[in-house]
Amino acid sequence: MEDIRIEHLSKDFGGFTAVDDVSLEIRSGELFSFLGPSGCGKTTLLRMIAGFEIPKTGRILIGNQDITELPPYQRQVNTIFQNYSLFPHMTLFDNVAFGLRIKRTAKMEIIEKVRYMLSLVKMEDQSSKYPDQISGGQKQRIAIARALINDPKVLLLDEPLAALDLKLRQHMLIELMNIHDAVGITFIYVTHDQGEAMSISDRVAVMSRGQIIQQGPPDDIYERPTSIFSAYFIGETNLISGEVTGIEDEYVQVKCDNGAGEFFEIDSTFHFHPNIGQKLTLSLRPEKIAVSRFKPRHQDDINILRGVIEDILYLGSHTQYIVRVGKLKFRVFSQHKRVYFDEKALDWEESVWLFWHDTDTWLIAEEVDENGRNQDFSTEAPYHRALKRSSPGSE
Repeated sequence: MEDIRIEHLSKDFGGFTAVDDVSLEIRSGELFSFLGPSGCGKTTLLRMIAGFEIPKTGRILIGNQDITELPPYQRQVNTIFQNYSLFPHMTLFDNVAFGLRIKRTAKMEIIEKVRYMLSLVKMEDQSSKYPDQISGGQKQRIAIARALINDPKVLLLDEPLAALDLKLRQHMLIELMNIHDAVGITFIYVTHDQGEAMSISDRVAVMSRGQIIQQGPPDDIYERPTSIFSAYFIGETNLISGEVTGIEDEYVQVKCDNGAGEFFEIDSTFHFHPNIGQKLTLSLRPEKIAVSRFKPRHQDDINILRGVIEDILYLGSHTQYIVRVGKLKFRVFSQHKRVYFDEKALDWEESVWLFWHDTDTWLIAEEVDENGRNQDFSTEAPYHRALKRSSPGSE
């Protein structure tokens, strides 16, 4: 069990930089995910680890062994692809046994190992079937068993669940986690699906334009985004531009540009010390905001704003409200914990109060553009915890 180190890895294709000076360390036994939109470089990075692509610069190490120039079959790394790549003319047993037979493993050892792997992926009673006789989810299990039977140090998974329907993907995510826990080797998972990466990973690397924008545990990335890209790509958020107008002790006062004079106070002791006049962005997750037609009781640690509902979307588990506050529009998620049919529901154009705990607002040292995003995504943007209430003038 050895760590994987990627040092200053870059890869170009005809003048296009797919991976741009990426460095990171993946701990032994970790389930690590590369997450990002199409074209961000995540699959190219995975293919370089597998040996299918040779980097322009940099190196890849497993433990102390430099594998950068090694061919794929010498790397002790196996890959699971989206299309399964099973041999259609072989039974499931023979598909899983293929690698061991190539290595001329003893017959009884092959039988023992294949039975164990089929049991691990819960396919032991299907061993005599052929790939065209089983479902997509079962094919993926066989592909995993075949990849693991040669005892690789690392298993690479390139969007392995993309071809499955939603319910089956959710089930297979749990199966993958169980298999990972059982075998204990390093899994490196590539996906563009935020839900997959957030639910399955020990750590996630968020990628954009060939670079790693942020890496860390899923909850850390979600709750404490270090850039506008991370905040916008992971889940959903309200991005609010603002300017620092005052600094006193551990607090920083921020005025929102388009929000009818709202002010937020920010705890300046957490990593980032802004300057007066600096443009910043507040990130506030929709599920952190409560909405009510009744004004909440004033508290020092609660932000309170008043707005008007512009749109309502019923989404089953929750309702999404679009609430206009000044020139700003807040997206608010209201979870359906209980349903009271005799209670009057909120309606379009109704005046409502928005409120949330001060620690649920985070400040990012990047400036959002007029479309609510910043195309110059920084890899070093620090963040801030927003505290205190809105100014009395916002009421």
